[in-house]
Amino acid sequence: MEITRVLDAALRKAAAVWITSPGREPRLVHAHWRDDALWVISGGTEPEAPLTDGAEVTITVRSPTTHSHLVDVPAVAHLTEPDDETAQALRTARLNTRPEWEAVYRLEFGS
Repeated sequence: MEITRVLDAALRKAAAVWITSPGREPRLVHAHWRDDALWVISGGTEPEAPLTDGAEVTITVRSPTTHSHLVDVPAVAHLTEPDDETAQALRTARLNTRPEWEAVYRLEFGS
């Protein structure tokens, strides 16, 4: 799918995206692109992400080169328990921090 290629190219370099949930203001969150999904950690030492299990949200992605608006994409948030490899990737993606979180969401894009 074309949108997956666009997202893959942009999100491999993105460290943060804007998430808009129904009835809530858009919020900038740290995110990690892995396995054709966007992973977001929330709570603990990380900012609360405006997500709930099963929520339909809009992800706003900026261009990794120009930092201008690239695309808005609908996604569904799934509360999940990451496997050890994914949890380590999420920790590594945060670079200079030692993140601790209360929740991990896998945001999946339309089929």
